[in-house]
Amino acid sequence: MKKIIFGSLIAIVFGVSLNATVYATVNGKDVTDQDLKALLRSMPGATYEQLPPTTQKKVVEQAVERELLAQHAVKSGIENSTEFKTALSKIKNDLALELWMKKEFAQVKVDEKSIKNYYNKNESKFVKPSRAKARHILLKTKKEAEAIIGELKNLKGDALTKKFIALAKTKSVGPSGKKGGELGWFAKGRMVKPFSDAAFALKKGMITLKPVKTQFGYHVILLENKEVGKKATLVEMKQKIEYALKMGKFRKKVSDEAKSLKKGAKITIK
Repeated sequence: MKKIIFGSLIAIVFGVSLNATVYATVNGKDVTDQDLKALLRSMPGATYEQLPPTTQKKVVEQAVERELLAQHAVKSGIENSTEFKTALSKIKNDLALELWMKKEFAQVKVDEKSIKNYYNKNESKFVKPSRAKARHILLKTKKEAEAIIGELKNLKGDALTKKFIALAKTKSVGPSGKKGGELGWFAKGRMVKPFSDAAFALKKGMITLKPVKTQFGYHVILLENKEVGKKATLVEMKQKIEYALKMGKFRKKVSDEAKSLKKGAKITIK
């Protein structure tokens, strides 16, 4: 129950915008980003901006159709039905609760001292691990890996990267081969240890001069970039810490209020 309540709160706090983007008008009524979000709920994690242009167009068209149908439903007199009035009463209660919670949340304050204390007591939470960006070519045998290294070891810069990608596409037996061996960014320790150790030991733009053996086979690794781990500053984390502390205080406040109300209420659970 608590998850439902707080989930609804978050939707209210962050879902309502005073500066809504208008994508269309239907008989004088704006179709906004809020209307589009309602349609995108069936696509968890998707946002309008991430969709391809053709899909964006379809979403807007669906929102327009939805608004047209809603206006038609109102004109049909559905608002005078008993079903509508009962449902509206329920919605009013839910809306009243969510708006009250939004108001209570806004009143919760977190001071600078609390934010700083939390940051100092939880330093380990704010350490950004070292990470690397690499490509690899996976071979079945050590001999094959050594042959690939032989083709690459005298190349540098763009010539090395270009040749590496070409060989990955034609020689690698790993799933990333089709993408030129691209692995993207990964944190230290995320990959199997022999691979991770070898990758982080390289300098930017260099390849492993010996095959790296793992349970998957033999790897030739190209390090494209590397970042040393560091602790995020208080300035960088302040907003997140403030929100976390504020939410914690809010949860307790609402929980205490509910316990207090239970004492004076007549409750029958069936």
